[in-house]
Amino acid sequence: MSPTAKLSLRSGYFGAGSVEVSPAKPGQGPIRRLAVTSDHLLHQPSVDVATVPDVMEHAVRRHPNKRAVGWREIVKVHDEEKVVKKVVNGQEIEEKKTWKYFELSDPQYWTFTEYHEAITQVAKALVKLEIGQDDVINVYAQTSVNWQLVSQACTLISTPIATSYETLGQEGLAHSLNEPNCRAVFTNADLFPMLLKVLPETPTVQFVFYDGKPKESLLQQIAAVRDGIKTYHIDELRELGKQNANADLSSRRPTPDTDACIMYTSGSTGKPKGVQISHENLIASVSSVHFLYGHHLPDDTVYLAYLPLAHVFEFIVELVAIYVGATSVYARPKTLTDASVRNCKGDLTAYQPTIMLGVPAVWETIRKGIVGKLDKMGWVTKTVVGAAMHMQRRRVPVLSWLADEFVLSSLREPTGGNIRWGINGGAAISKDTQEFMSLAVMPLMQGYGMTETCGMCAILPPELHQYGAVGVPVPSLEVKLLDCPDMGYTSSDPDGPQQGEICVRGPSVTKGYYKRPDLNADESVFTKDGWFRTGDVGQWNEDGTLSLVDRLKNLIKLQSGEYIALERLEAIYKSCDLVANVCVYATQEATQPVGIVVPHEANLRQYLRSSPHSSIADQAFPDLCTNAEVRKVVLKECNETGKKNKFKGAELLEAVVLTPEEWTPENGLVTAAQKVNRGMVAKVFKTEIETAYNG
Repeated sequence: MSPTAKLSLRSGYFGAGSVEVSPAKPGQGPIRRLAVTSDHLLHQPSVDVATVPDVMEHAVRRHPNKRAVGWREIVKVHDEEKVVKKVVNGQEIEEKKTWKYFELSDPQYWTFTEYHEAITQVAKALVKLEIGQDDVINVYAQTSVNWQLVSQACTLISTPIATSYETLGQEGLAHSLNEPNCRAVFTNADLFPMLLKVLPETPTVQFVFYDGKPKESLLQQIAAVRDGIKTYHIDELRELGKQNANADLSSRRPTPDTDACIMYTSGSTGKPKGVQISHENLIASVSSVHFLYGHHLPDDTVYLAYLPLAHVFEFIVELVAIYVGATSVYARPKTLTDASVRNCKGDLTAYQPTIMLGVPAVWETIRKGIVGKLDKMGWVTKTVVGAAMHMQRRRVPVLSWLADEFVLSSLREPTGGNIRWGINGGAAISKDTQEFMSLAVMPLMQGYGMTETCGMCAILPPELHQYGAVGVPVPSLEVKLLDCPDMGYTSSDPDGPQQGEICVRGPSVTKGYYKRPDLNADESVFTKDGWFRTGDVGQWNEDGTLSLVDRLKNLIKLQSGEYIALERLEAIYKSCDLVANVCVYATQEATQPVGIVVPHEANLRQYLRSSPHSSIADQAFPDLCTNAEVRKVVLKECNETGKKNKFKGAELLEAVVLTPEEWTPENGLVTAAQKVNRGMVAKVFKTEIETAYNG
């Protein structure tokens, strides 16, 4: 059966999508809210839930013996050595690289009762260690059940956490530990080497909580950093909590205005900013997601949790999963598929999830993997699949069902086969990729928000599924657009749609940045009447949904006086089958942008084999990236993708720079949230960009 058929769609439920609740004023458009809740903003999903601990207790009352969380232990790490070629100072060299593959156990589970018991044990241990309400515990770890154990335990005793992406560098990690004067940090054994680098610079850290199996020598090194540092494994914390079983936690319960966390943005420039998020912010956001999606979360829902919990949308969705009694199963990005593990099934196959969130890079990887396989199968298979997707697109009676059941169902196998719907967040996704995933794999919706709004602003519910819109306003926020006349965006153009900078207000919006009175008093960020200015340009559509144009800071005025939206262009060019990642760059002196491209190696080689350039298809990847003919091929295919999406001449690429090296947070070319670090890319490829512009 098609995943779409499994959705309980409420036809017409969302009415006009969004409606005006306050008229336009000079320089700004009208205030709009979700149509079906236009007379009020949501604060709580139900009367019994006002803080984060209430969410878990709600689930325990309703689903005491239901599976709450699942995880897999690492049984063994397999090291495989491979020879790779790279270009250094113009010379091709070979070097050996060791790739690590995990062998994982079968899934293990806790019921909601067992989960709550473990959280309470950790909370009582923290009280025993005299962790107070004014202390802050930093969570610097990969997404896992233990991440949530520590986080939930802290919320139970009103101790805020600070979040740090596991890919943060030394400076960013030190900042997120020092700015809040963190008294403790929870981390993974794998992250001890980085933690050891910053501990001498973070004098307030007294406790190091951890999971995994670190070498004894690393524990000794941590203890030797300075007097008084103590280490506790998560199992030792739980045991300490059992010994303190009679502790009364009632006096430590939070209120809605209690700070729950200081969530550090990944930030592409400068030091990460700490966003203060209260229990009220989190619960209002839970109520929004539940209102829009609750009826699409039946009792057998299995949510695949693998995105960073330091990203606010993942944090919110996991709270929603707890609230509705869904099972959250924890995975790793590097163990999702069968091919990425050894002697066991990948997480998607082992867990068989029904819901999946992802950022554009995840969906592009899945799509290009499917396209690559189809290319290898030949034109007959590609033609059959293409015809099947056409039937789905046109919703041809009977034929669309046959196409889905007997052709497209095989394309869903890499995702476990049971996913009913997914949501894209974090950045814009191209229409082509969203449509491909929706027709071939599962309905893919979009969401739009930022850390400052708890991941909230607009979400597209399945009832309004479409391409290009990020959704309707969430019911815990109201939205308006500010005119940007210098850039041609206005909310009062009689001949065009309402456009302008997106501003939001409501209980999901942060109270401000931690220890940043300068930003909190800056009316270009927070206005005196409570609006948060997102810095994103949006557009209202006729059906009441919101679409994104781009970020203000990514709008570049070319020599012609025409503005181009760099992030929007990247989302489209990234959907080209030959592109793994791309940064679009332009200066005000340019007539067109250039693209700095990491090619998709497998798809590029397959393309070359079936082209007049087949003789070079098996050359070393770095050689392909410096080959002028290959550059022409990638430029041509990128611009074909642009033309297909109706790009203007100024939006097409003048040239491309190809690089064989993957962009990672470690080399600084993407942020911890996998967003392109535009400044660093421009700096690293400065010479190549100048050469490209000079022909």
